Amino acid sequence: MDMHTVVVGTSGTTAEDVIAVAREGARIELSAEAVTALAAARGIVDALAARPEPVYGVSTGFGALASRHISTELRAQLQRNIVRSHAAGMGPRVEREVVRALMFLRLKTVASGHTGVRPEVAQTMADVLNAGITPVVHEYGSLGCSGDLAPLSHCALALMGEGDAEGPDGVVKPAGELLAEHGIAPVELREKEGLALLNGTDGMLGMLVMALADLQRLYTTADITAALSLEALLGTDKVLAPELHAIRPHPGQGVAAANMSAVLKGSGLVGHFQEEEAPRVQDAYSVRCAPQVAGAGRDTLAHASLVAGRELASAVDNPVVLHDGRVESNGNFHGAPVAYVLDFLAIAAADLGSIAERRTDRLLDKNRSHGLPPFLADDAGVDSGLMIAQYTQAALVSEMKRLAVPASADSIPSSAMQEDHVSMGWSAARKLRTAVGNLNRILAVELYAATRAIELRRHLTPAPASQAAIAALRAAGVEGPGPDRFLAPDLEAADAFVRDGKLIAAVEPVTGPLA
Repeated sequence: MDMHTVVVGTSGTTAEDVIAVAREGARIELSAEAVTALAAARGIVDALAARPEPVYGVSTGFGALASRHISTELRAQLQRNIVRSHAAGMGPRVEREVVRALMFLRLKTVASGHTGVRPEVAQTMADVLNAGITPVVHEYGSLGCSGDLAPLSHCALALMGEGDAEGPDGVVKPAGELLAEHGIAPVELREKEGLALLNGTDGMLGMLVMALADLQRLYTTADITAALSLEALLGTDKVLAPELHAIRPHPGQGVAAANMSAVLKGSGLVGHFQEEEAPRVQDAYSVRCAPQVAGAGRDTLAHASLVAGRELASAVDNPVVLHDGRVESNGNFHGAPVAYVLDFLAIAAADLGSIAERRTDRLLDKNRSHGLPPFLADDAGVDSGLMIAQYTQAALVSEMKRLAVPASADSIPSSAMQEDHVSMGWSAARKLRTAVGNLNRILAVELYAATRAIELRRHLTPAPASQAAIAALRAAGVEGPGPDRFLAPDLEAADAFVRDGKLIAAVEPVTGPLA
């Protein structure tokens, strides 16, 4: 486990802290300020619980059952029951990093002092995360309103010592056994606490934060692979001139063009398009417009990061405890702000995958590759080269187009029409995770094809950054040109090379930092 410690206060958290907890195993501590705020808010809830008139979430049922006033002796049972009944997920298990992000973000809201949860419950949440215990959460169950109810309920169930969880060794056991092994006492929920543990956007937000980190790496990767393809196709880098992008000042476009220029600096392949038997006036759109497409995606990332930052600073619960002592019902759990940008990112990612596939196809087509052998084969006809690698890439692109259909445009009513409009933000997040994985594979195939094509231009000298990329890829076990061989291992290794950031790490010592 990483010994880095994340301190949770009352004012939200950062994307960096989410990543540290979810992926790097950072430890969590509650600040003294958070403990004080938790105790103060709990005092307000306790006072309201003692009053005869009903208060939603404190002394009433929930959702469509909110009209029933619950007597004092039944309230602990009410809180246990809401967790048990709402832990109704189905399907495959959700990834460990997603569950850790979800739990940490719920703790972030609990620590704000707006939920009325006792300090000891918040501490137990931190203890479970620090012990490496990960509740079993299922793929299906969230409508994104009232937040990610079912996924959060499975996590709350584990805090109670019920349900199943995965230990730090990866073995799934009853949650009660795991808590006991780590000396953690199960929580006994009191008024409002069950509801407060499951009423938020934490699952979709955690997946958004991680997708943003992954997509930032992939957009930089795409600038590199686009540059390599341009070079392999003997294209021109004149279209990357900063003065051209300054007159259409979309920020991401300028960044993408600058990255490509840095990779291509010193190339002996660019600019040969006028020297062929059929000289080109200009390159195809998939090459010439690479900065415009990647740039628009970068600007989409910037907008999504802005939304994520706002949500990371939010206290999402219903009802909420206000500092003036009021406990008010609200609709802040609705996932629309997060759901929209999750869908927007899936659209941008699909387009980036699509343009990368078109460049790959161009590299393999002897009628459009400007002198390269068909399918980059060693002995075309005897060898098929990368023909089917492009089929795999095309299949991934096709799926990405389907995944780009927005989930947030749908709504399906629930809870006897009390929750009659929902965000489907969890579904948007789940399909984006698939899209991000697909995009990584698509760019890996482009990298595989472009580096092979550059090596086949044996009479020309590639850019120093390209040489560094090729050398690092070959050192990672991805072979270069030659007769046909079992391709799947090469493609898998290229996928890992991209996913681990090794392509960026290979070229930056030559180019300087890429954005």
